[in-house]
Amino acid sequence: MELVALQLNAGASWPANRDRITALLERLPPRRPLLVQLPENAVVFGNREAVQEVAEPLGDGPVQDCLAQWAKQLGIWLVVGSMPTRIEHSDKLHASCLVFNEQGERVACYHKLHLFDVDVADGHGRYRESATFMPGNELCVVDSPFGRLGLSICYDLRFPELYRALRDQGADILMVPAAFTRVTGKAHWLPLLQARAIENQCYVLAAAQVGEHAGGRQTWGHSLILDPWGEMCACLPEGEGLISASLDQHRLDSVRRQMPVAQHARLRAVWRDKE
Repeated sequence: MELVALQLNAGASWPANRDRITALLERLPPRRPLLVQLPENAVVFGNREAVQEVAEPLGDGPVQDCLAQWAKQLGIWLVVGSMPTRIEHSDKLHASCLVFNEQGERVACYHKLHLFDVDVADGHGRYRESATFMPGNELCVVDSPFGRLGLSICYDLRFPELYRALRDQGADILMVPAAFTRVTGKAHWLPLLQARAIENQCYVLAAAQVGEHAGGRQTWGHSLILDPWGEMCACLPEGEGLISASLDQHRLDSVRRQMPVAQHARLRAVWRDKE
């Protein structure tokens, strides 16, 4: 079983992004089953107007039809890092991670929990996702041929309690599609991803945006695949492309058996005893 992360330099045009993704999907390894992850903002990466134009109701629209078709035609499990989906009776959107199986069926959807409202010392400066998006309020772990997938998006990475909850729900692979800024990525991307892998003894699949984008945005790239010991299986520092690594179930079982931290965790029991 193979894990694949696509690194992308997306822009504000869905047709242009579609063509870039299509070209990368043509380079997929021939092995199946294949779990393929696109980065955050893979469908559209632009200002509020561009995002609103592409947004679709969940389960309905030409963008989602295209995503489902890719999964079915290529016979892959496809995790779309994020795309904007509409919320009924609201002018705000969800940033949604969608999972399609090899039949092209959507089997899971996760709405980003933590919104990036941060000032960064880069060309863009001020980031306010909450001006366009509304946070989700549910965790999502989904069964797959590769194990249980725990879904998250980008800024979620800074909240370890989310990943512990995903692990508690049986996650084997933590999905972290992202568009980390160049400034924050250089400082924190690798150590945060390694911490999530080590703490939860999970594989981590992290597809990233890379390069220069409209509005002065600069993303870090460095798409990664980490094993449950936190060791790097594959990395793409710069440029568009893809990385892949084999999923080793024996490695996963061995790490968890030799250091059973999930069974040893006592904090919740301590809190419960004090109530």
